[in-house]
Amino acid sequence: MKKAAVFIIILIVVAVASIFLFVKIKPSMINITSPAFKNGGTIPSKYTCDGENINPPILIDGVSESTKSLVLIVDDPDAPVGTFNHWLIWNIDPKTNEIKENSRPPEAITGTNSAGLLKYTGPCPPSGTHRYFFKIYALDTILGLSGAAAKQDVEGAMKNHIIDSGELMAKYSR
Repeated sequence: MKKAAVFIIILIVVAVASIFLFVKIKPSMINITSPAFKNGGTIPSKYTCDGENINPPILIDGVSESTKSLVLIVDDPDAPVGTFNHWLIWNIDPKTNEIKENSRPPEAITGTNSAGLLKYTGPCPPSGTHRYFFKIYALDTILGLSGAAAKQDVEGAMKNHIIDSGELMAKYSR
């Protein structure tokens, strides 16, 4: 009888160990989308320098309850002079599930983008097709930065405070 009990315990231990070894738990990710374009799709000219140069609507889902604030960074890594930052917003209320077209969330702070402006600057590639990454970060803190802060300041302040993130990529060419 004792041998059978030991055998059953060994089987249970092996089964549990197998689950941990072979089942990968997927980390949670914030879902960031836009009703204006699909992930990997084309940004409509309305949201670029060729149109109204206003921010597209952004939808945010899957933010954990432990989040204290969100950060949104929009970049073009294909710019000829290096990554160009188009939009930088932090201290977004974690309950925000939508950033409407041509707006920013109330209470959120807009930083200085690569054009030196405190606002959204739409895609305006000099040539070819560029990729634009809309990155959302969930933080365990509220950032104590002024509106004059640039991307490197925000990234430095975010370090060691990122709980989760999500990304949306779209393209534009002129």
